[in-house]
Amino acid sequence: MHDKQLTVADTLSLGFMTFAFFLGAGNLIFPPFAGYQAGDHSYTAMLGFLITAVGLPLAGLIAVAKAKGRVMRMLPATAATLFAAAIYIIIGPAFAAPRTSLVAFEIGARPFLTDVESTLTIGGLVLNEAQLYFTAAFFAVVMLLAAFPGRLMDSVGKVLTPVLLLLLVALALSVVEFIGNPMPAATGDYALHPLSKGIVEGYNTMDTLASLMFGVLIIDLLRQKDIHDTSLQTRYLIWAALIAAAGLAFVYVSLFILGATAGDLAKGTENGGQILTNYVTHQFGYAGTIALSVVVSLACLTTAVGLVSACSDFFSSLLPKLTYRMLVVLLSVICAVVANVGLSQLISISIPVLMMVYPVAIALVLVTFVNNWFRNPRLAHRAALSVALIFGIFDGLKVAAASLQSFDVKSESPVTMALVHFVEGVSPVMSKMPLYDQGMAWLVPTLIVVIGCFFFGKKPPINS
Repeated sequence: MHDKQLTVADTLSLGFMTFAFFLGAGNLIFPPFAGYQAGDHSYTAMLGFLITAVGLPLAGLIAVAKAKGRVMRMLPATAATLFAAAIYIIIGPAFAAPRTSLVAFEIGARPFLTDVESTLTIGGLVLNEAQLYFTAAFFAVVMLLAAFPGRLMDSVGKVLTPVLLLLLVALALSVVEFIGNPMPAATGDYALHPLSKGIVEGYNTMDTLASLMFGVLIIDLLRQKDIHDTSLQTRYLIWAALIAAAGLAFVYVSLFILGATAGDLAKGTENGGQILTNYVTHQFGYAGTIALSVVVSLACLTTAVGLVSACSDFFSSLLPKLTYRMLVVLLSVICAVVANVGLSQLISISIPVLMMVYPVAIALVLVTFVNNWFRNPRLAHRAALSVALIFGIFDGLKVAAASLQSFDVKSESPVTMALVHFVEGVSPVMSKMPLYDQGMAWLVPTLIVVIGCFFFGKKPPINS
């Protein structure tokens, strides 16, 4: 029986679907704020951002295709399960899913609320009242849609994706015509090393982590279309990845330039969602704000449902005693609680975690591409990922210690001070590593191990 062939239209559809997978509405908030902070170094910072926010997800999808969907096959079963679980937690209840409700609140609700600063205290915690009620309602809807999936999500998705694409194209074209302000001077790390800062900023999209999961999902979809030949699967997945990468680059470049030239529209903002809202209101008036609000809110909702569903499905297979619907309820509640940290704070908390996990994901993509050159592929995979993890953990701890020290004196708990002292004690040694100051101390040691494995290591038996 011959495998079916996708038509050009089917291939384009697959590419747009892959683009929609990656473009959660949260991805709209990072480029404007990065462009604003990078200022006159925006183009260099943008290049770095595109490497990790577009190039690496593209490479991740191709790596999954190359590995025939088994990208973690060289790792011990326990390590592979733990790494997969870590990715699902990060793109699920820990960061990405709660972030969807916060983006929906910032862009979809805040512009229309008159009292967004009122607070209430629960168990000693001071919470934004409007945000609390919004996130509770948001994840109640997410829970119902994820627990009882039906045609509603399909129909919303089919309508939403084209509308979102049209909105983004209109936004990008308006940026081209927008007579913006001169780019301001770069601030912070963007003034010192904009390329590497842009690379690290691209971690926030979490798309490289997601690509390792999306690649497997796309292969499953191709199998459902009776395409079982691995070479055909690889070809179509690569085409889908290229289409998605082109779409992401188009969006990110326009939003980066928007942030860099926003001028007064960006002053006093705490995140890119506020810059985007200010810009749309300035350019398109109240009607534009309403359109952006509706589309982004629906995009956030469908993204959250997809993330909660995927995580519930994964953990129900990992923990058989917990049913899918039990996990949907549990994860929705966790997401609602985590979301009330606030968007800017959640991004700050996520950075140390991403600094730890991202090097491992990048190393996994790299070793998958050069797998045929290793004398002992299994040893090479484990060695490279171990080195990336060790150095990545320190990069993450360094960022966490710096963040904690910037808080008020109440944060000076024994745990905080122990972390700060540990980082200060190890820093004199770690600071000798190339790219230490840029938060990428892991890169050179990992590359050395990868290259070394081309020449060293006992070849395994043929039947191993």
